[in-house]
Amino acid sequence: MRVSIFVTCLVDQIRPEVGVAAVRVLRRAGCEVTFHAAQTCCGQPAWNAGYVDEARSVARALMAIYAAEKADAIVVPSGSCTAMIRHLPELFESPEEQSLASSIAERTHEFVTFLVRRLGLLDLGACWTGKATWHDACHGLRDLGISDEPRSLMARVRGLELVEAKRAQTCCGFGGTFSIKHPELSVAMADEKLDEIESLGVRAIVSGDVSCLMHLGGRLARRGSKVQALHIAELLAAQE
Repeated sequence: MRVSIFVTCLVDQIRPEVGVAAVRVLRRAGCEVTFHAAQTCCGQPAWNAGYVDEARSVARALMAIYAAEKADAIVVPSGSCTAMIRHLPELFESPEEQSLASSIAERTHEFVTFLVRRLGLLDLGACWTGKATWHDACHGLRDLGISDEPRSLMARVRGLELVEAKRAQTCCGFGGTFSIKHPELSVAMADEKLDEIESLGVRAIVSGDVSCLMHLGGRLARRGSKVQALHIAELLAAQE
């Protein structure tokens, strides 16, 4: 299967190793992976901030790229960006643009759901020793219905003990511009999650969105914690 990977802004600028790991896993799964170097943003930051025209402009650039991309699927290592692409048809009024947006949305899959729902894979041959817990990122859980898939994948990683946190489904507090507008609340929400996570004795907190991991990882570093913040692609690519 030919797959085009949309790496997202944060993976590109903050955690490029996540994109590399995702490509490794997809190739291990038997996919031919391509990357379109002209890709930029899905338009979510502008859309969430209320800048509709700007979001539409960014979305048009994305649509132009993937309209020409001859891939069976577009895979995104982010629930939030995947959700935005799934909602692209709502940005437009013309039937032509709605149709194009819909065709791209239908081909777009979040990384974990692509592996499990589309390819039917659970064991990717990963090895990683230690305890880890899963954080349900808001868009992945509430918009895309991602819950069992990452846990099933983690359960097949050799050497890994999956520890379920009671607050796994609670927001980390990042929320894009929310963390900028309400920094005290954002930090308090993160610390409430991390208090429990650090008490579990885990080596890592794992999630499918770099935005959550950037926020939680930053707080872990400031707290002097040894707990890692890992994207699930990094975990599935591991051969420890």
